[in-house]
Amino acid sequence: METRAPVRTIDPVEIQKLADTGYQVDLIDVRTPAEFREIHAVGARNVPLDQLDPEQMILGRESDIEPLYLICRSDSRGKKACEAFIAAGHTNVANVAGGTVAWADLGLPVVRGRKTVSLERQVRITAGSLVVIGVVLGWALHPAWAGIAAFVGSGLVFAGVTDTCGMAMILAKMPWNQVRATNE
Repeated sequence: METRAPVRTIDPVEIQKLADTGYQVDLIDVRTPAEFREIHAVGARNVPLDQLDPEQMILGRESDIEPLYLICRSDSRGKKACEAFIAAGHTNVANVAGGTVAWADLGLPVVRGRKTVSLERQVRITAGSLVVIGVVLGWALHPAWAGIAAFVGSGLVFAGVTDTCGMAMILAKMPWNQVRATNE
């Protein structure tokens, strides 16, 4: 059985200390472009998780000796990005503990842009709406419509168990979660 290296984490304050000493921190934010536009750590660059190609990114770096730091909103997508790099054989990566939420809460420098609805909130709104619609249609028209609620509920259980949310992946590709290059 193959054992993988565990995902290393780093405290946001440690990254800021490195940057303050002139160290060139390679910080990749793996959230959607709209989330990135709303708020991101100073110096971070956006490479959404669904577009992440570890092999291509490593080829584009000057050195694999320097660590690559990955950040998302709170932890989950950053950890997935680290796991993708580790699976590709590049273990010199670290997930920023607490993500952008922790970064901002600690008062570290951020860039703020136009407010957007977070992907997590979009999932809750969509899932809740689909459950309500399924229940109402099942009560008013035909009990088979309740299958919508069951399907969404099953998807939420799957997301909780696997830490992979299909609905979030679909919503991340929606036009309102994209940013035109001219708006950045």
